Amino acid sequence: MIIQEVREKSVPEGRAVTGTAVADTTKLLLQPPFTVEPGPVQRAAPAPAPAPVPMPVPPIVGPRILIYKQDPAVAELGVRPIFIPNPVLNGPTDARIITQLPGTTPVARSVNGDFIFVPNSPEFDCAHTYAVVRETLTMYERHNGGTPIPFAWNTGGNIDRLTVFPHAAVGANAFYTRTAKALKFLFFTPTGTTQQVFTCRSLDIVAHETGHAILDGLKPGWLAADNPPQTGGLHESFGDLTAIFLTLAQPDQAEALVALTKANLHATSFLSALAEQFGQALGRPFGLRNADNDLKLSEVSNEVHAISQVFTGGIYDVLADIYAFERTRQGALKSPTVILMEVANQLCELLFKAIVKAPATKATYTDVVNQMLQISAAQGDPNIYRTFIRNRFAFREVVTSPTPFSEMLSGEMDFRNADYTGDGKTAKDITNVKPADASSASLRAVQDRSGCCGTMQLPEFQVIGTDRLTTKGELHDDDILASELNALKKAFK
Repeated sequence: MIIQEVREKSVPEGRAVTGTAVADTTKLLLQPPFTVEPGPVQRAAPAPAPAPVPMPVPPIVGPRILIYKQDPAVAELGVRPIFIPNPVLNGPTDARIITQLPGTTPVARSVNGDFIFVPNSPEFDCAHTYAVVRETLTMYERHNGGTPIPFAWNTGGNIDRLTVFPHAAVGANAFYTRTAKALKFLFFTPTGTTQQVFTCRSLDIVAHETGHAILDGLKPGWLAADNPPQTGGLHESFGDLTAIFLTLAQPDQAEALVALTKANLHATSFLSALAEQFGQALGRPFGLRNADNDLKLSEVSNEVHAISQVFTGGIYDVLADIYAFERTRQGALKSPTVILMEVANQLCELLFKAIVKAPATKATYTDVVNQMLQISAAQGDPNIYRTFIRNRFAFREVVTSPTPFSEMLSGEMDFRNADYTGDGKTAKDITNVKPADASSASLRAVQDRSGCCGTMQLPEFQVIGTDRLTTKGELHDDDILASELNALKKAFK
């Protein structure tokens, strides 16, 4: 047969079939069929070719970027490529973010438009850090209805970018600065080792610092040191919770977490342990902080990082409670991973909206809790959601509880009853609660920022007052030195 001859001649025996060979052979085999009859070979009439069906494929915009999916110490997740569905230029840079590393940037895209580099190389660090900042900003802008969230200086038509410095300097820290319009990630060599630790490689740390930048755009007065300690605690907690919610917004991380913990968020995991590699370098085996804690306000001082863990722990408990309830309700319809991602997304949006509605200055934990309760009721969440919120923050001595929470403490809550409001009752749903202790040091004392990340230790946020910070716009060194400069002007008349 003629077709057999074509097949034999196109792919000789023992030779690998290359892409070209496959294409050429396919072209030959797809010619109109032949017939073999006595006498001259007759070519059959060609069959009509089917009309191609248009495929609804959107244009591919955006690069793949190789990143650490969690923290360098979390080996089971390692590095994986992600897709950023936005135009990203050499740098990497986009309309909101620019990356700076002298001698390395601008990092160039590949011929495919991607940023795929050898892990831990300077190019990788630039691409990884940019990608995590971009993912964090995008997550909150989705909760903002798709509307861009301004940085604190983006007023009056100012569209200056946030500059990201992956290797800003030597030191065991990282920080956001409004004066420089930047995120700066440091690196250091732990005592007794030769292996450097780069803070930019931890998703937790990058997301945390980006959280400071985003919250400063939403609530520019909250970073001032003349606010109560709880206001500072909200800033630090928002950074930690940002890392948690970003983790749960990624399907591979959520799935890995469910498998690791058997869907129990109170089991030890990379979700509750923040910045593991950094923590280990400082002798803390479970990271810098543990979000799954039982701290109460009476057990912490006015040190802002310690206070922040009370609020972080409360939100983490609410996340675990709602997840347990929704698994009971939807477990036969959805996988544990899908339920977890949906619950985390919903709680992240609820917290985001509550913070947006909270006071512009001197915000307290109770302010945010009450906004969460009211928004949750308005959007029709099950009553049991508000029960979780009230109980968890009452247990932590943040708010008063309208009903006893003895059933929560004994583990006897009815997770099958969407209308549960406390101690087996379906009493009136309460959406406004009072502070548990109006004289708490966390509401009245001067902020102690000695244990904070670099952001809250910067002079611009220690010296510049609430009034000036609340007024959005650029900050300059003269703003930090304003009181001294004014004193000099009076002295030198």
